[in-house]
Amino acid sequence: MPPSFVGDRRHFLGQSAFVLAAVQVSSPAVSQTESAGISMSASLKQVAAGVLDVGYAEFGPSKGPPVILLHGWPYDIHSFAEVAPDLAQRGFRVIVPFLRGYGTTSFRSTETMRNGQQSALALDVIDVMDALSIPQAIIAGFDWGARTANIVAALWPERCRAHVSVSGYLIGSQAANQAPLAPRAELAWWYQFYFATERGRRGYEANRQDFARLIWQTASPKWSFEDATFERSARAFDNPDHVAIVIDNYRWRLGLTAGEPRLEPYELRLAQMPDITVPTVTLEGDANGAPHPDPASYAAKFRGPYVHRLIQGGIGHNLPQEAPRAFSDAISEASALA
Repeated sequence: MPPSFVGDRRHFLGQSAFVLAAVQVSSPAVSQTESAGISMSASLKQVAAGVLDVGYAEFGPSKGPPVILLHGWPYDIHSFAEVAPDLAQRGFRVIVPFLRGYGTTSFRSTETMRNGQQSALALDVIDVMDALSIPQAIIAGFDWGARTANIVAALWPERCRAHVSVSGYLIGSQAANQAPLAPRAELAWWYQFYFATERGRRGYEANRQDFARLIWQTASPKWSFEDATFERSARAFDNPDHVAIVIDNYRWRLGLTAGEPRLEPYELRLAQMPDITVPTVTLEGDANGAPHPDPASYAAKFRGPYVHRLIQGGIGHNLPQEAPRAFSDAISEASALA
């Protein structure tokens, strides 16, 4: 059996929509009360990176080993509100960018395609690393962020010192996504089929916050987050490109949009489901209510030093925010494997 950690879910109250803070607590038990610990904060920065002007938070010493933390949908950088300062205290330089379509990240040109396909998000990470003069980093994430971390590790292993992925190996292809699943598995992807319709696009545009709250509840059924916790992240969905990116991401998966021609070479490589050779730690929460593969189905895809951890304690899909210490420990463990 893989080793397990006991996850801790702690409430965090931020001072603004785009400020991260860490709070030390005395108990790993689930809590909705901020303890009287020492807090650290970092205000948002911006950097021109490829086709984007990327909003990101930065923690830690500028000469520390770089770590890039990637959020998913429908979440934002506040999923790492406790992880990032914790890692900074451990000596890492931590970069937490808003993905395209979230927060203060914007497109530098009105002519650029609002594309949500998997390789586009991965190339964004490479562009951020180039813009910040980071030759190599530990890449870690969950949901869209985990898939993006997988792709960086698979296509640019020289840029990825190690990597941490919630729910393991998530690289896909349009061809692979044509295969039907069992009915119960298809049910879990109901929103993907909803987004395939014009009704779904309009519905998400009109109700994006209610939609996101529903996903938070179903993906993390045992996480009792407060309204303030959700509302802090929900502000990131007001980005003018958010709906376009989300809809395109899910439509691209089903082959309903073609993607960008410049990205086709990357997608052809990803369609081969490449192995990942960089040191890796994969994580799974014991109460993940979102669609996710069985760990046994992807273990063989990791050909370098590899560890899987089951995070116990009612931990759902938003693992970094629900179990921040376990996620930080996984970063440290991946660093030690490198």
